[in-house]
Amino acid sequence: MTQANMHEAKTNLSKLVQQALDGEEVIIANNGTPLVKLVPYEPTIKQRPAPGLLKGKIWIADDFDETSQEIIDLFEGKEDNTDWSR
Repeated sequence: MTQANMHEAKTNLSKLVQQALDGEEVIIANNGTPLVKLVPYEPTIKQRPAPGLLKGKIWIADDFDETSQEIIDLFEGKEDNTDWSR
């Protein structure tokens, strides 16, 4: 294990990083009090869900993409005879 105070760590950062990459534990301290551990970066790999993961768990209606003429007319600004006073 290597422990370096802040000033020493600033001066020898490249050397300390290489020690951490080589598997050595490197601690950076302030006035002798350990503050942080220098460790190699390990990227996390996001795994995509396997195809078909939801098969049999969801259902989509056969007419899910069909729009009624009444709704199309409303979007197109055609006259609406709906009585909303009920």
